[in-house]
Amino acid sequence: MDLSQIPVFKAMAKRLAWLTERQTVLAQNVANVDTPGYVPEDMKEPDFRKVLQEGGTSKLRLSTTASGHFGGRPVSANGSGNSSKEKGGEKSLSGNAVSLEDQMLKVSQTASDYALMTNLYRKQVGMVKTALGHSSG
Repeated sequence: MDLSQIPVFKAMAKRLAWLTERQTVLAQNVANVDTPGYVPEDMKEPDFRKVLQEGGTSKLRLSTTASGHFGGRPVSANGSGNSSKEKGGEKSLSGNAVSLEDQMLKVSQTASDYALMTNLYRKQVGMVKTALGHSSG
């Protein structure tokens, strides 16, 4: 069974790839904290609402069991994160706009998000194994 063809696994893999790429960009910012004229970059997060509304061959419909539930929308793993220059921020006398504190907060949040996604991925694999009658150990 190819899990990469299941929409929820495609979406999780896409998110993990985006988080990996973002961590690389943030590490470059930290490495250039003393580089004169350096402007920090960050990854533009894909618009999840847009990802949910996109059509495609792989859709996942949410079920609604009560009138107060949100309506189901299709989910696809399309979309991409784009690198974009950060706006604002104070520049040092050398023209460097990297705030080490801000970058470290972003690095920490990205690491936490990555850990969350890997745990979610592991739980989903366990559910698939259970559904197929395999042990989830």
